[in-house]
Amino acid sequence: MPGILRLSHADIRVPDLDLGLAYYAEVVGLVEVERTAERAYLKGWDEHQHHSIVLTKSPTYGLDALGFKVENPDNLDALAARVEAAGIPVTRHEPGELGPGSGTTLRFRAPSGHIVELVHGMTQVGNGMPLLNPPIGPDGLVGMHPPRIDHIFLMCEDVNGATDFFRDVLDFRMTEQILADDGYQLASFLERSHSTHDIAFLTGPDGAFHHVAFWVDDWNELRHAADTCAYHGISVDAGPTRHGATRGCGLYFFDPAGNRNELYTGGYWFDPDDEPTTWTESEIGRAIFYYQGKLNPAFMTVHS
Repeated sequence: MPGILRLSHADIRVPDLDLGLAYYAEVVGLVEVERTAERAYLKGWDEHQHHSIVLTKSPTYGLDALGFKVENPDNLDALAARVEAAGIPVTRHEPGELGPGSGTTLRFRAPSGHIVELVHGMTQVGNGMPLLNPPIGPDGLVGMHPPRIDHIFLMCEDVNGATDFFRDVLDFRMTEQILADDGYQLASFLERSHSTHDIAFLTGPDGAFHHVAFWVDDWNELRHAADTCAYHGISVDAGPTRHGATRGCGLYFFDPAGNRNELYTGGYWFDPDDEPTTWTESEIGRAIFYYQGKLNPAFMTVHS
């Protein structure tokens, strides 16, 4: 079924909106599009839609919602029917109802405990370059300046159940999984964009937020990001390193509130008729941190 195209946005809670905005705009290097008293809207420099990151002022930190971009309005009706048939209530919101730039949106709580938004028609603001004979990139980029959002990594108690819902109801495709010795999924990686993953789940508390990742073009950009973290005193969680699962490369670090970010590159192309890759519990170290071959315990337990 045509419908979901890719990850659209993440709405992240931060106690200090000014500090959060300074970090995401000046250190990560996202483009500030709009700000209200309670929220700031940002995007990667090469994204055309109004926002891919929303910072919401809140006493706590973590994830308020995640969103996926939907191809056309008719897909929303079909998707709403499928989600409701799975026994999950859906609310529908008109453009602008959920904030500046928002499109027509379906909203529901997935079995993993996370609020999911399916969006069509978010306001388009462009990437700051002409459509006729443009340069390679705009002037004035700062910080890590990733061009776009890439994927989101969540935690829940029942990874099997979350995987089944996203695969069977929303038509995601599972690219890789990590299986415990008892056969249950410790982690799963799912996609709609032919990438290795648009969303992934790791066993943990329901509704927990592990990280949001931004795409960069190559390993040198990860090195530049690590240099940027060191210069600004940003806490690095892991990397630059490579994953066995997805074959991608990443650098993990934390925003000032404690939300984990990743810069990600690499991976492979996944077709709908490809078979998923399975990692066993004994090889989970190589699956997550391929070079080290062992787990960083904090990576599996620290979340927001």
